[in-house]
Parts: sequence; C-alpha cells; structure tokens
Amino acid sequence: MASLKELKGRISSVKSTQKITKAKQMVAAAKLRRAQAAAEAARPYAERMSSVMASLASRVSGNSAPKLLAGTGSRQRHLLVVVNTDKGLCGGLNSNIVKAAKVKARELIAEGKDVQFYLVGKKGRAPIKRDYADRIEKWFDTSDVRQPGFDEAEAIGDDLIERFENGEFDVAHLVYPVFQSALAQDPTVDQLIPVPSPEGDADAAASDAVVEYEPGEEEILEELLPRYVKTQLFGALLEREASEQGASMTAMDNATRNAGDLIKDLTVQYNRSRQAAITTELIEIIAGAEAL
Repeated sequence: MASLKELKGRISSVKSTQKITKAKQMVAAAKLRRAQAAAEAARPYAERMSSVMASLASRVSGNSAPKLLAGTGSRQRHLLVVVNTDKGLCGGLNSNIVKAAKVKARELIAEGKDVQFYLVGKKGRAPIKRDYADRIEKWFDTSDVRQPGFDEAEAIGDDLIERFENGEFDVAHLVYPVFQSALAQDPTVDQLIPVPSPEGDADAAASDAVVEYEPGEEEILEELLPRYVKTQLFGALLEREASEQGASMTAMDNATRNAGDLIKDLTVQYNRSRQAAITTELIEIIAGAEAL
C-alpha cells in the first residue's frame, strides 16, 4: 500500500496535470471557432468552382481535354496524399485518417495496383512507415508555419501537378478529415488527380450555363484545373485544422474529467489510509496506557 506521502504527491501531480489539460481545452475551444469559421467559409467557394468546372468540362471531350481532366489513359500507379496533423493530443483523429489510408492502400494493392504515399503533416508518418516504409514517396512538412494556408496548398499542388505531368503517377487520392463537430471528424478519400468528371447529366450542365467562355473552354480549363486542385488541398488543410482543434478540445475535456475522477479516488484512498494510521496510533497509545 502506498504511503500517505506518496498518495499526497500523486494527488498534487494529478491536480497539476488537470490544470494543464483544462488550459489546453480552453485554448483549443478558442482556436476551434476560428478554424471552423474558415473551413465553413471555404466550402461554398469550392462548390461553386466545381459547378463552373462541370459546365466547362461538359463542353470538352476527346483529345482536346487537358491532361489533368483526361488523365494519362492508365490507372496503374496510385498516389495517396494523406493529410495528418502536426501536433498530437487530439484523440483518435490521426489514427482514423491513417486507418482510412491503409484501407484504401490495401484495396488498391489487392487489385494489383502500384501504391505510393505522399504524407502531409508529421503525425501520420510513423504508423504508415511501419507498414509501408518502401512506399513513401515524400514527406511535406507544415509544422514550420503557424497556420497552414493557401501558400502551403499551392506548394503541394504545384509539386503534385509537376509529378503528374512527369508521369510519376496516374491517379492521386486525397485522404483528409472532414469536420462535422467537435465530436465527429470523418476521414474522407477523394480522387484529386485527374480531376474527377462532373456528376450528373453533362448535357444538362452545358444547357444550364448562362455565359459564353472566351477565349475557349480548353484554355480556361488549363488555368482552372490547377487552381481546382490547389483549392481542394487548401480546403483539406482547413478541414484538418478545424478537426484537430475539435478533437483536441474533446480529448482534453475527457482528460480533465478523468483527472477529476482520479483525484476523487486518490483522495478517498488517502483519507482511508490516514484514518487507518490514526486508528493504529490510538490503539498503540491505549495499549501502552493499559500496560502501565
């Protein structure tokens, strides 16, 4: 049984930890509001760009379609762009993202495809490296910036597009969390390159267009498609930031509650041990007095 001094030290240590987790919870809650607002503000822009691209893509077909839209003509080499956080203490967020990436990788490998990983963020490196050390193409570090923004998304997008143009892969999939709430961040796998064909009736999309494009659909797509890829990456980074803060707030709240429960249990144990020690001392005093 632990001594009273040891129990008192453990209670003091847990109280200090509880103060830290409570402070981190409050910090994450403050950052979450900004990150959530940024992620939600970016969604309409991405949706509108998708609708404009759908209208343009429905008018372009065959050899006139840009490579980013038409693809290489093969689907053998796949690149998984996995967006993880740079910091820990955010519950199971990173493990869920890695799990979704590994599931996708296993599916592709089972189909006989060649799979490589392009890792964004630090926390997904170790678990993926354990199983696919020889399949990691590149690590893109975002930990040296306070708040990853469009500059980082543009750098990643330019690198991916250059690799695609050089024939290093045929299809790129984006694996990232989608922020739903502080309790739910859903890992999502979307095709990034080549840009997926617009859903729905292409003729309807073309007939709904109320503008005439100049100089032409092909030229506009040449400019729009790279920006679309970068916008998707930017949105993924924003979703990651919101998901990280939401998961961190929830994890720190749970840690604070668990610390409180542990303090209660240790306090009860301390009081019982103290009471037992006092009772033993009283018995010894009474026994000694009776002996005299």
